[in-house]
Amino acid sequence: METLDLNLTSTETLKFVMVGHVDHGKSTLVGRLLSETGFIPDNKIAHVKKVCEDQGKVFEFAFLLDGLEEERDQGITIDVAQMFFRTKKRNYVVIDAPGHKEFLKNMISGASNADVAFLMIDAEEGIQEQTQRHAYILSLLGIKQIAIVVNKMDLVKYSEKVFNDVVTTYTKYLASINVKPRTFIPISAYHGDNVVQKSVNMPWYQGESILGVLENFATHDDRSKLAARFPVQDVYKFDKRRIIAGRLESGTISIGDEIIFMPSGKSTKVKTIEKWNAPMPMTVVAGESIGLTMEDQIFVERGEIGCLKSNKTLVSDRFSANIFWMGNKHLEKGGKYILKVATQEVECVVEAILKVINSSTLEEISKNSHEVAKNEVAEIILSTKKPIAFDTFDEIPETGRFVLVSDHDVRGGGIILKNVEHVSAI
Repeated sequence: METLDLNLTSTETLKFVMVGHVDHGKSTLVGRLLSETGFIPDNKIAHVKKVCEDQGKVFEFAFLLDGLEEERDQGITIDVAQMFFRTKKRNYVVIDAPGHKEFLKNMISGASNADVAFLMIDAEEGIQEQTQRHAYILSLLGIKQIAIVVNKMDLVKYSEKVFNDVVTTYTKYLASINVKPRTFIPISAYHGDNVVQKSVNMPWYQGESILGVLENFATHDDRSKLAARFPVQDVYKFDKRRIIAGRLESGTISIGDEIIFMPSGKSTKVKTIEKWNAPMPMTVVAGESIGLTMEDQIFVERGEIGCLKSNKTLVSDRFSANIFWMGNKHLEKGGKYILKVATQEVECVVEAILKVINSSTLEEISKNSHEVAKNEVAEIILSTKKPIAFDTFDEIPETGRFVLVSDHDVRGGGIILKNVEHVSAI
């Protein structure tokens, strides 16, 4: 059994998300994991058991997460719940994302903050439409550290054949969207098989438990090895200093580095690196929230992206992209939206809809369409009101993905494929 140590000083934190089709057991797994690692107080467990008793329901570990009364009534996770635990190695933030198709926006907002994703499949029901759609969304979000969890193995008598059939079928689909999971794990969240301890009911499985797999994932994957990208969140003035604040999304930055801010093109060298209530470091890596003071007092503002002069972002007002549409009102050719890339916000127009794809089957529905319906994927060309800084998604996911907003709500999310040059009129 993997052991826990509650007397820790480690500040390393890994965020992981549980996604999958409704009723495939995500919340049950998270509740069991938190309970068995000792991070849910006994009084909370007792309270939830009392609520279940009052409602005439059998206690389930999922109810430890479903804090909303309407969620208990409907039996589905509506919002994105976050809970915390830690092991001898590091701290963990677990995000339980909703599986019902009506709550995909909540799922995307939760998964977008994760380093790791566990995608759940019910061994008895098998691969569902939402299972495939969620895998596609994870690929759009750029989460590369993925494990597939085959749950409810107790309902199929812990059958090795059932597990292997799921692995074979789903591996083929995942390969078609360029998703390469680290592993498949057979579990029973309800009974605790392969959650924290290895299961005696599946001696044919030689891999690790959920907790064991989790411990072997990297906190920030390999983002620090990519080109430096520092989206500016705000600029603060203290005394005579201007501190440029933001989160380093990829790469590393050191004192003395020459930073160019895109799309403005203003550049200067890093004078100091500021961290709240901590010593000033010489170097910072991807994932850290920092403030920079510069040798020259240049004027930059929220939305610009700082990078090293040797490896700059693209700058354009036109690019092609894949988008997953979630709005009830169709995405339309010529439609106007607010585009958000990193900390940038700018008006944009859908210039063209090149093709529309079914997000579950990946079959092409139409070419040169005029609209995209809810839960469909499309390749489009977007034109922005002014030039913005970005990367292609395959180069740097953090600055190569975006959302489209309409009426103050996120309607779609996507990835940038390439810069598209304007064609001069003859």
